[in-house]
Amino acid sequence: MYIYRHYEPAIQKAGQSFPCIVIYGPRQVGKSTTADHLFGSKYRTVTLDDLDDRSLALQQPKLFLETYGWPLVIDEIQKAPLLLDEIKKNIDAQRLIWLKNGQKQELMYILTGSSRFDLQQSISESLAGRCGIIEMASLSQAEKCGAEGRLFDPDISALLQRERELPEAYKSRQAVFEDIFQGGMPDIFTGKAERDIYFKSYVNTYIEKDVRKLTAAGSELQFRNFLTLTALRTAQELHCDAIANSVGIDVRTCRRWISILETSGLVYLLHPYMANVSSRIIKAPKLYFTDTGLCAYLCKWPNAEMLQNCAMSGAFFETYAVSELIKNCFVHNTEPGDLLYYYRDIDQKEIDLLYVRRGDLYPIEIKTSASPKNPTKHFSVLKKYKMNIRQGLIIDTCDRIRPVNEEAYYYPISLLGL
Repeated sequence: MYIYRHYEPAIQKAGQSFPCIVIYGPRQVGKSTTADHLFGSKYRTVTLDDLDDRSLALQQPKLFLETYGWPLVIDEIQKAPLLLDEIKKNIDAQRLIWLKNGQKQELMYILTGSSRFDLQQSISESLAGRCGIIEMASLSQAEKCGAEGRLFDPDISALLQRERELPEAYKSRQAVFEDIFQGGMPDIFTGKAERDIYFKSYVNTYIEKDVRKLTAAGSELQFRNFLTLTALRTAQELHCDAIANSVGIDVRTCRRWISILETSGLVYLLHPYMANVSSRIIKAPKLYFTDTGLCAYLCKWPNAEMLQNCAMSGAFFETYAVSELIKNCFVHNTEPGDLLYYYRDIDQKEIDLLYVRRGDLYPIEIKTSASPKNPTKHFSVLKKYKMNIRQGLIIDTCDRIRPVNEEAYYYPISLLGL
């Protein structure tokens, strides 16, 4: 069963603007499936998981491209980065032909890859100005429920209008934690794979073999412990010294491993909002897993009920909300780091999220309870920024949007990204 991905319009738009598209993202989130759905009937597809094709691409990249021609979809492009230079040559040569003949530019190559770490520098050097880049994550709740999905607008009038259009969107706290526990991997959502078996294989095959080879970890157990300890710190400030001491590695190694998880799309680092009056701001980023199901598996929570009632329930609820906003940005080809921040100062005053847009600040708190006590108590600290502080949101499990006070509205998490 194919699930409509909200990335499709952005991919098609990129294909109209560039002769090459690169689709990044963690393994198994649907990159190849989406590319095949959009282009499979017209484009030839080759995967570099095939040893013969990979060997040809590595040893004779020019012959590889001559053999398959274009238009062409190349899956797992990070396994043969030498192809990128040859792709660049082909694009430049074809552009001259189009220019000489007065022809319209066409889409020549669609490249998918599961490791931005491997490709980032190569892409920037070889295909700069020649490719559109799409970052893909696991399924969002909008994609899972078949909603249209729009770029999140924190303005309360826009949110109220969207609520009127989606009267049946409410999900109970229990249903939300079921979503958190299952995560957004397409194979699990569609019932193609059983959750625990899937994640066990995912960790063993895709993380430890693909990611761990970049880490030069001394042992599999050491890197597995690192993954678990990192998952246990989701929605917390990242302090590499604490993780390093627990795992038994040096801080430099820990930072490198975190960077690999980030560039592989498994975690996202949310940075504090920095402005001219930021001398008292805590500067460490907050770490979030992009798929809550994987995070819950690494933390060894056996079911959604125990996750809902455990000491980490608030951290997982926050991770779910933040990851939905990150996915929403990716879907609409928007950089999350341009919009999303958090606030915390040395006086322990904290705001979970700041949505920053065109000089406006929208403070957002994320709470697991339906009626949290005094949730806007720290919003006043934002006055020092001398920006336009708009009405904020308290994201929780309430059943409808309603005012908290003059500063904020309660907002159902089940509407996020819809």
